[in-house]
Amino acid sequence: MNVQTGIVPHADEMLISKIAHGDRSALAALYERYREAVFGFALSSLRDRDLAEDALQETFLQVWTAAQRYIVRGKCPVTWLLGITKNVARTLRRKQLTLLDEDAPEIPETLDRYLEVENRMVTRTVLGKLGEPDREIVMLHAVAGLKHREIAQMLELPLSTVLSKYNRSLKKLRSLLEEML
Repeated sequence: MNVQTGIVPHADEMLISKIAHGDRSALAALYERYREAVFGFALSSLRDRDLAEDALQETFLQVWTAAQRYIVRGKCPVTWLLGITKNVARTLRRKQLTLLDEDAPEIPETLDRYLEVENRMVTRTVLGKLGEPDREIVMLHAVAGLKHREIAQMLELPLSTVLSKYNRSLKKLRSLLEEML
């Protein structure tokens, strides 16, 4: 129990406390627990797998350096972790936009690569038709594997809102895919 707050620390808060004291195994444990959620959240924002992987790594580097400043609030620390991810993704997106003019598009070398790129383009196009909050909810649930109540807590939305946005988004995605095919 935290003497200052009277709150029993969450297991993740204990990991963050250990990270703040230089425990690399605690960082590894936190990484294993949340890597998919962080990656999915970054991917929903960046819409680029490579950049999302960079965001994943950068997020946990920042966790390592910021753990000493973490304040126990009695809530699930995933909100703090995904807040770091959001800031990292925003920074990477800005860097990407400045480099876009310099990069030439890649030409797929094989049919498999072509189909992979085509599938990614279709996925991006369809997901791009969703608004930012709806896309985040879909990606956090479908890719990151977070439960709807965790998403509601993280985004500070009522559970009913998250559920309705998720279901409405799935219907819209189905409709868009049917139109494209």
